[in-house]
Amino acid sequence: MNETMTSRERIIAAINHEPVDRMPIDLGGNTATGISVFAYHNLRKYLGLGTDKIAIVDPTQCIARVDDDIIEMFHIDTIFLAPQKMPTARWNVRGDYTFTVPADFMPELLTNGDWQLRHNGKSMTMPAGGYFFDGDWTNYYDMDDPDTMDIFAKRAEEVFKETDKFTILKGFSGFFHGIEFACKMLLEPEECKAHNEMVLAQQIVRFDEYNRRMGKFIQAIDINDDLGMQTGPMISPACYEEFVYPYMKRFCEHVHATSNLKIFMHSCGSIYKLLPYIVDAGVDAINPVQITAADMEPAKLKREFGDKICFWGGGSNTQQILGKGTPEEVAANAKELIDIFSKDSGYVFCAVHNIMGDVPPENILALYNTAMNSFK
Repeated sequence: MNETMTSRERIIAAINHEPVDRMPIDLGGNTATGISVFAYHNLRKYLGLGTDKIAIVDPTQCIARVDDDIIEMFHIDTIFLAPQKMPTARWNVRGDYTFTVPADFMPELLTNGDWQLRHNGKSMTMPAGGYFFDGDWTNYYDMDDPDTMDIFAKRAEEVFKETDKFTILKGFSGFFHGIEFACKMLLEPEECKAHNEMVLAQQIVRFDEYNRRMGKFIQAIDINDDLGMQTGPMISPACYEEFVYPYMKRFCEHVHATSNLKIFMHSCGSIYKLLPYIVDAGVDAINPVQITAADMEPAKLKREFGDKICFWGGGSNTQQILGKGTPEEVAANAKELIDIFSKDSGYVFCAVHNIMGDVPPENILALYNTAMNSFK
């Protein structure tokens, strides 16, 4: 197929529910749309590509920075915004799995074979033979630090001028702060509202500063808050409407009134009952579209919300098929989902959340070949 749009134009058109020359594709544009460094290493080895420069961009999930050769090969329309934190070191996890990490994020091998990562008073552990860390979530960058803002702004300008890829700035709250906050809604409702008023004020100031420094070079910001479980939302729609939605709406209105940036929201789980509020608040794209959770049937989602919000994800049954099925089953599942979600635009393809470390390279190739074949 002859491509007539740039990657940036293609994704913006999809978010706007406008015609696209082909379905946009994401891999690694965000730390919830990426691939484990272990799976990425195996994929590159399977494709006959070098594995000596694989870098980790998320220390907890051990997510890989997707390289230019894979971006080109798979027709990827996104690129990860965060720059490499310097200086770097090489971390040999086991066997030939050796990855680039910031020097101050070098894990320690314990006597029982586990890896432990300590940083800024936080500690995470990867069990022997594991694929990711668990514990106190820690990040490479302090997003409130002015120096970090400068580093990201420089990277954003370089990506904007040197590529045509779509970029997303992470680091904004969706005003739901986990299960403890959910309990507090019932016990201390006024304190919850006061807290979100404070978060809103701080977040607007922070957004304004990022927008001033790099708004013309990026295309979206990421609001990140997991609202769903496998069986339903963590809170009732009534609680969401009272304690979360008003602050989300005011923040989204501010972003849209002061910039041209799109709002990408990440929320795992069954969020069908909250989607009317998320849509009305002004969210432009929702991810990861956990299709195996309750009430998240793809056809129903597309029918009821397909003209109101862009679905970003949902391209593979990652719980039952991507890591366990045959390549043929992966391809068939992806084709079925693409046929549903990509109709009439409003869709960006990727798997449901990150591709895990034990997913076979043949299955990853089947997934992205199916995506590419959808527009050939």
